[in-house]
Amino acid sequence: MATHLKTAPRNTPRAGAERVDARDKVRGATRYAADDARAGLLHAALVPSRIARGTVTVIDTAAAQRVRGVRQVFTHENVGAFDTGGFLMGGGFGFQSFYPLRSPQVAYRGQTVAMVVADTLEAAREAAAMVAVNYAAVPFVAGIDAPDAQPQAQSALLPQPMFADRRAGDAEAALQGAAFTVDASYELPTQHQNPMEIIATVAEWSADGVLTVREPTQNAEGVRHGLAKQLGIEPDKVRVLSPTVGGGFGQKNSLQSHTALVAMAARALGQPVKLVLSRGQLFHNASFRPASRHHVRLGADRSGKLTAAIHEIDQQTSRHDLFPSSGTEITSRLYGISNFLGRERLVRTDVQTPGYMRAPFEHPAAFAFESAVDEMAYALGRDPVAFRLANDTAVDPISGKPFSSRHLAECLVKGSTAFGWARRTMAPRSMRAADGSLIGWGVAAGAYKAAIAPAIAKVRLNANGTVRVAVGGHEMGQGIRTAIALTVARTLGAPVAAVEIVLGDTSAAPQHLTAGSWGTATALPPVQEAAQRLMEDLRQNAGAQTGAQAGANRAPPVPLRPASGRPFAEAESRMRAPGQPEQVFGRLTGGLPAAAGPVYPDFVAFSFIAHFVEVRIEPTTRRIRVPRVLSVADCGTVASLRTARSQVEGGVVWGIGAALREASEVDPRYGGFLNADLAEYVLPVAADIGRIDVDFVGKPDTRLNAMGVKGLGEVAMVGVAPAIVNAVFHATGKRLRRLPLRLEDLLES
Repeated sequence: MATHLKTAPRNTPRAGAERVDARDKVRGATRYAADDARAGLLHAALVPSRIARGTVTVIDTAAAQRVRGVRQVFTHENVGAFDTGGFLMGGGFGFQSFYPLRSPQVAYRGQTVAMVVADTLEAAREAAAMVAVNYAAVPFVAGIDAPDAQPQAQSALLPQPMFADRRAGDAEAALQGAAFTVDASYELPTQHQNPMEIIATVAEWSADGVLTVREPTQNAEGVRHGLAKQLGIEPDKVRVLSPTVGGGFGQKNSLQSHTALVAMAARALGQPVKLVLSRGQLFHNASFRPASRHHVRLGADRSGKLTAAIHEIDQQTSRHDLFPSSGTEITSRLYGISNFLGRERLVRTDVQTPGYMRAPFEHPAAFAFESAVDEMAYALGRDPVAFRLANDTAVDPISGKPFSSRHLAECLVKGSTAFGWARRTMAPRSMRAADGSLIGWGVAAGAYKAAIAPAIAKVRLNANGTVRVAVGGHEMGQGIRTAIALTVARTLGAPVAAVEIVLGDTSAAPQHLTAGSWGTATALPPVQEAAQRLMEDLRQNAGAQTGAQAGANRAPPVPLRPASGRPFAEAESRMRAPGQPEQVFGRLTGGLPAAAGPVYPDFVAFSFIAHFVEVRIEPTTRRIRVPRVLSVADCGTVASLRTARSQVEGGVVWGIGAALREASEVDPRYGGFLNADLAEYVLPVAADIGRIDVDFVGKPDTRLNAMGVKGLGEVAMVGVAPAIVNAVFHATGKRLRRLPLRLEDLLES
């Protein structure tokens, strides 16, 4: 008999301190790169390739040049020589190694084959549409499932330890001897980030030859050094400004293919030039989440212990770059499985190089693995939460090292209690709502590496009592500016309003790439240490008694005495990850990624999360709704409760979109993506989102860093999709193994 349920009351933790930049954002005072509308600004528009692979044979710009207001049409024939910026994963700075207009080569559909610069945006776009191009096309591979796609072992293509197969014990032998087995394959589509702020670039040159670039980026230092390499100038002649980014999600984590072209046009024409990509161009000229295919085999004994796991992944890459997969990095650590084998293969396709999209490998890998774990729990007749708890571990199965901290079990226990999991009946199709909708409750776990990068922080107290903080970091809406302000205010006893934070400015501090959930753990510890050093300096210079009182009472920092002759007091801190050598600061100042983790000399570090999901499925149309989600995260110290909650809520929304909505449809006839706009690339809207409750374990990981913080932004999404799919199984009895879920998947046959 079906059980009828009512929604449980909401239990919302205290919101926490407000965002320091909230007021400016809601009243439109925050300025973004594309907001630049000064007089004398020229506008650029791109001409996309209409073929997927080949060469440009003839390009006719005569009609475009006749459009009133056009200054120049740049092609491979007249743009002049410029260097490659390299590939981020190959020792370079860009999201890919291919840079358009360096030759007549066409590597993917939508690639730039010309750029028009004009006095107005309208003229530039009109002229771009009039550029006539002839091509010599050659055969191409459109997608990962194309007949001529050829998967190749990643360990052979990239013979480096970090890209090798992951092995513990003898998984093949253990699987053969298992009492219970699960063998399943899973499909995940290509997906594209669609941040509110589209990629844009404004470039201008000063009279003394300094290039200033305003561009939303997560990696200002990489853009700076990449541009210097491309243009053949010294890095100190380039300044990159990215104080606020309107959403990044990995799409803005490196040098874009067009940035040098905009800079070269500004230099040639002697005026600043602005380029704003269209939404459709975002799909074809920036990185994206690659399609992947997963084969998971699990083995368990009769007591409910997982004894073996084999996780094999095929992942899409481009023809010109090898974008590596690392999905088994987390699935090998989710549970204490002593016999594990993780293999990954790459499939070359004719697209721009894929890249890092929020939880880039971890979301697909967790979907496959946690779906299989749920299936194993049912094969054993075990409650899915109890089954996961029974297979928890305190030791990393791959390295044998302890975890710096691991509170996944607490996430599961705390979440199951708050969600009301005890009221769940085990049998599929056993729970219904009063309106006849099928109800399903699902659970899944997630993990993400706790990485740290080197950082240099400077904290300055001015004579007027204001505090200026400069550190490597980029504010993409995740709340890093708020977390820094709260840390400084707590350390110095200063009001939050007195703290000015400079981010994304290569002239203020070296700007390491902000990605991989290492932003907070990288920036906050050196900021706190610099503030502590500043406080000690104030005590020494203002007198021991006054300084001690300021520290004890949390009063505002003592002002600089006019007699001291100092207009300001400043302290600096340099920090790097455990086990990193001092030389790593050379990579930081050189614009190269230098993050460490999850494996450190003495431990392994991850953030963890547990998601509990309720779905309701309309009995006739099979429409899936997600009325509530509860997520409990283990991210160490919660530096800013309000923004941390926002991060998890956003990650859950992403997971709902990934499970039920999002897919970039590949055109097998012509290449490229068919639904390259927000009308047909289906995203969840407010009406699709029910209640999202968030809680935290809140236990500091002081083994990882002094503040005890771990990453949160990426792990927030990991596990949401399998929790939804597991809930759908509980509601319907159908195991679905392809994302996004579609209505036809649930229709009765």
